[in-house]
Amino acid sequence: MASQMASIPALKELQVDLTARMNKAVDDFRTNLLAVRTGRASVHMLDNIRVDYYGSEMPINQLAQVSAPEPQQIVVQPFDIGIVGLLEKAIRTSGQGFNPMHDGKIIRVPVPPMTEERRRDAVKQLSGILEDHKTSIRNIRRDGNDSIKKAAKDKLISADDEKRAQEETQGMTDAQIKTLDEMFKVKEKELMTV
Repeated sequence: MASQMASIPALKELQVDLTARMNKAVDDFRTNLLAVRTGRASVHMLDNIRVDYYGSEMPINQLAQVSAPEPQQIVVQPFDIGIVGLLEKAIRTSGQGFNPMHDGKIIRVPVPPMTEERRRDAVKQLSGILEDHKTSIRNIRRDGNDSIKKAAKDKLISADDEKRAQEETQGMTDAQIKTLDEMFKVKEKELMTV
């Protein structure tokens, strides 16, 4: 469906901005989904773990090569062997239930099969992340509607254009929230499948 807002000069930039911001929120949710732990090893499981490296909080994947050579194991190979202990401690204290071991050069992170309780916790955590992203999209819609009302008040668009633009903004919001819900359902099914 072609955008009606894009055909109105006063709203063209707004439509592009709203679309970009909503897409960014969906992409961020997709990134969060990758980091959620399932029963299989994935390099993304360590994405949210930060390590204090010379006073800066850095993600593990910037300090080491992370791979998943087996379905139940993640291997972390630091670029600087001197930080093996730091990385191991960060993984151990991340609250994800990992018990890493190292041989002085490489950290091996066994990924134990998830318990039923752990699966439910993961779905609950994910549900909270989903709500945050839905709220973010609704806030973007509110910003858009405020801009549309201002354009109408400043006589840049007609009342009919205002109504159509708000309907289009609502349609964009509904579509993006539906996308988030579908992504959540797929991940929830993956998490609850033993």
